[in-house]
Amino acid sequence: MIYVPDKVLIDQLDELLWTFSATSFIPHCCRTDDGQMMNMTPVILSDRIQPDDCFDVLLNLHHQLPPSVNQFERLIEVASVIPEDKLAARERYRLYKNSGYEIQHYDLDE
Repeated sequence: MIYVPDKVLIDQLDELLWTFSATSFIPHCCRTDDGQMMNMTPVILSDRIQPDDCFDVLLNLHHQLPPSVNQFERLIEVASVIPEDKLAARERYRLYKNSGYEIQHYDLDE
């Protein structure tokens, strides 16, 4: 699941995933699509997380801690070099670390 709690950003991401490149398409749908489509699609774009969601991986594209984070086997966070984004990412990192989550950090600037 890709968590983006902003409908406008979900629509933009949906469009980008369809048009990025003909050879790098990622099959996806939105939570608002029908249940059968969601069951057949590996990536779900959503503006909410339900307590009974059964997804293994959560990609958090929000600046805050996502709700019900403990129901996912893996959580992926992305932090940009924008100072405000870095500060928010560091705060989420501290919260995860203090909660006992195993953290792997990858610096993509290198």
